[in-house]
Amino acid sequence: MVDSTLVNTTRYEVNTTAKALLDALVPLMQDLSRDLPDTERYRRLLQSLRALVPSDATALLRLDGDTLVPLAIDGLTSDTLGRRFRVSEHPRFAQLLAQPEPTRFAADSDLPDPYDGLVKGVSGELEVHDCLGCPLFIGGRPWGLLTLDALDPARFDSVDMASLQAFLSLAAATVSVVERIDTLARTSVEEHERAEAYRQASGPSRREMIGAGKQHHRLLDEIAIVAKSDLTVLVTGETGVGKELVASAIHAQSPRAGKPLISLNCAALPDTLVESELFGHVRGAFSGASADRRGKFELADGGTLFLDEVGELSLAVQAKLLRVLQNGQLQRIGSDSEHTVDVRLIAATNRDLAHEVREGRFRADFYHRLSVYPLVVPPLRERGRDVLLLAGYFLEENRWRLGLQSLRLAADAQAALLGYAWPGNVRELEHLVGRTALKALAAHRERPRILTLHAADFGLSDGQEARVQVERAAAPEPEQKDFRGAVSAFERTLLLDALARSNQNWASAARDLSMDRANLNRLAKRLGLK
Repeated sequence: MVDSTLVNTTRYEVNTTAKALLDALVPLMQDLSRDLPDTERYRRLLQSLRALVPSDATALLRLDGDTLVPLAIDGLTSDTLGRRFRVSEHPRFAQLLAQPEPTRFAADSDLPDPYDGLVKGVSGELEVHDCLGCPLFIGGRPWGLLTLDALDPARFDSVDMASLQAFLSLAAATVSVVERIDTLARTSVEEHERAEAYRQASGPSRREMIGAGKQHHRLLDEIAIVAKSDLTVLVTGETGVGKELVASAIHAQSPRAGKPLISLNCAALPDTLVESELFGHVRGAFSGASADRRGKFELADGGTLFLDEVGELSLAVQAKLLRVLQNGQLQRIGSDSEHTVDVRLIAATNRDLAHEVREGRFRADFYHRLSVYPLVVPPLRERGRDVLLLAGYFLEENRWRLGLQSLRLAADAQAALLGYAWPGNVRELEHLVGRTALKALAAHRERPRILTLHAADFGLSDGQEARVQVERAAAPEPEQKDFRGAVSAFERTLLLDALARSNQNWASAARDLSMDRANLNRLAKRLGLK
């Protein structure tokens, strides 16, 4: 005779599992028919996964060549989104991608965990824990991974694999929807194929444009718009913001992507060589010209020519460039014959060319010919938390370069990076991360498993304090020196400090001060800060 208690218990467990699966799948199925941003769709995917399989950290990673790129995270530090994980460097990821089914690693597995030092709430090494990874396939090919980590080594003992497989099928449908939407957003299949061919040819070493903030997305939208045209683009921005990356992105998304992108740094050459570099020369044209040589314009024929630091060109060279841009014809130095070229020009400068024109140092006609489509790259200090994503990218590069298992930022280091003004922008961040990691490693007698970088290691406190002092000095002094004036001065100090901590983000400053955003705006106006 069957024990009725056992039957009821089994029935209850089945019903509970079915309900949990239904609770996880229904929101995903509803999302498939909704017009959602990719980031929100991925966030909901991880949210549903954690509802089905409770865990302390989850991540969705897309396979790009031999590199896994995090698209969404939950329970991991912010800089994880900026990291790029080479599969060959991470045996756990390699093992997950080699299996068609979900893989659970033994709690005491000796394989290094890629998230060591990145799980929130874990200050030291990620000791014995539970780790589960699920490959996602689209069209029979591996697309990426869903990973789950739990600090309790027995957390995934009760996972129902059938339910997990059902979830993975819908998760694959979700990412497939995103892929199809992205493909349809392009003007043609041919353009997509050209851009894909360029990406593959460029290889994994090609630098990416990393960011998630509004400024970054606005820049990407502008790039996508102008890339499809053949307009001349003038990329402006401070030193180190990534103007060359912008030029590469424009070329990669353009109909010319299958043709060369040729670059020339105008500031790196003396005037006597600039013309030869741009237009080429014939044998005997000048001392040392022992053979005919094609210039950058001819090398870029059919493709794109990128002139960096174009503001450094002499007026004479500007005049000759203007002629080439107007009719597409050039002459090599020492030659009487003309060559016709078809080149799309992208120029970049950190100078105010309009001011240079007014001062007579730059030709007005050449300036107007260059600035058909002006594109401004924002400085790093205006990009908010993007600094942490970029730091994560550089941290992973240096982790690999230094042979470390994990390289991470302490909480105070994250705050210091967010509060710094970054006069050298992304280039300064890149060099600072590399230099700091090397110095911190040299300070250890024995190579650590996890190298944690603290605010003191970066030495940014002085710069941050100087920035706050400048902002305080720029603020108007209170007219009254009585009690009310003292209160206003105190409020002004609190507000400026909160803005410095939040990288000039008013919403973050309001949260920091536990104030309503509208009340903060009124206070700022009363204090003369807005």
